[in-house]
Amino acid sequence: MFNKDEKIKIKDAETIIGPSVKVKGEFNGQGDIIIEGIFEGTLKTANALYVGDKAKVKADIEAKDARVGGEIIGNLKLRGYLEIGPVAKIFGDIEATSLSVAQGAIINGDIKMSHEKQPAAKNGKADETNE
Repeated sequence: MFNKDEKIKIKDAETIIGPSVKVKGEFNGQGDIIIEGIFEGTLKTANALYVGDKAKVKADIEAKDARVGGEIIGNLKLRGYLEIGPVAKIFGDIEATSLSVAQGAIINGDIKMSHEKQPAAKNGKADETNE
């Protein structure tokens, strides 16, 4: 999952959940997170999430960006991009600004693509248009 072309190096990750580790609970962080094991609960990070090919995650997730290789059961809400690998399985709704899905990946849920920049607000309220 981690090639030399990756944007993150393992040494740069703030938190690594290794392949033999199982974590349950609520996780809130600021740095990059790598999951190669099992995680259950809720997960929020201000940066990137990387889910290894053999990882299993049962959680609602909020992050900046994510690269998924393993299995996620839960909703993903991302402020940036989502890259889904060829053996990935996602069972839940996805919200992201950009999306890449490799052939072979499985997605079972709704996908919502949002804009990176929200419309400018006037008088404290967002513009409304009738289309």
